[in-house]
Amino acid sequence: MLQKFIQYAYLFVAVFFGYETYRNWNLDRNKAYMLLFFALVAVFMYFFKKHFIKKMKNRQ
Repeated sequence: MLQKFIQYAYLFVAVFFGYETYRNWNLDRNKAYMLLFFALVAVFMYFFKKHFIKKMKNRQ
C-alpha cells in the first residue's frame, strides 16, 4: 500500500517540478534546466517503481 502511494508521489513531484520549470524558464534558465532534470528523474522513478511493484507481485 505504501509503495503505491510512493509511486504516485513521484508523479506529483514530477508535475510540481514541471510547473516550477515553466515558472522559472524566463527568469533563470539554469535553474529551469535543473528543475526539468528533476522532473524527468521523477517520471523515470515512477515507471521504475511501477515495473518493480509489478515484478514483485508476479513473484508471489
